[in-house]
Amino acid sequence: PIMCAGITVYSPMKHWDLKKGQTLGVAGIGGLGHMAVKIGKALGAEVVAFTRSEDKRDQILEMGADKVVISTDDKEMEEAAQSLDMLINTIPVAHDIAPYIDLMKPNSNIVVVGNMISFPEFSPGPLVFNRITLAGSLIGGVKETQEVLDLCAEHDIRPTVKMIDIDEINDVFETLANGNDGDFRHVIDMESLNNHDAVTNDNAEEIDQPTRGEVVNRKS
Repeated sequence: PIMCAGITVYSPMKHWDLKKGQTLGVAGIGGLGHMAVKIGKALGAEVVAFTRSEDKRDQILEMGADKVVISTDDKEMEEAAQSLDMLINTIPVAHDIAPYIDLMKPNSNIVVVGNMISFPEFSPGPLVFNRITLAGSLIGGVKETQEVLDLCAEHDIRPTVKMIDIDEINDVFETLANGNDGDFRHVIDMESLNNHDAVTNDNAEEIDQPTRGEVVNRKS
């Protein structure tokens, strides 16, 4: 997870120069978001986590967040207005970004690392008047990957994971579709795949390979 989720959230913090003492927001506290909380704290930022799940509040605070805001609570969101220097938006589905724009200070940065689908139409006025940058980021290179590994080693940062068998994967997809249950990163025990009936008896169903360009709206 550090070489996937970890580098994905570290790279924009490095690129947009997150400084010690600045306020970092993290929207969506799942596989990516929980690593952003831990890495942001290690870099010296004040970290505010935004989640729709009240049940996660104590867990998120325990992993180092200075504050947790329930994104579906209008009062809490209003109180957080214009408080962030940077927002790492890890939410992986289409969603309204306008409430998150309202959280940003002038000359701040919103970086999208999760949603590759769409945003509903929103007014660009707050972006223009406050010189807010709305950007995207995917992953980092070798140098930044080594940096985040060193940072995690120095600060004893470990991903919060739940090991699952391959047979549980459909249940996990359903759980994620309904909102993560507090298991911030699911990891498949590949030994359970090796021992699966479909592998041992060579009767696995074959599916067509996806075209990568279709997935990311990019030509092959």
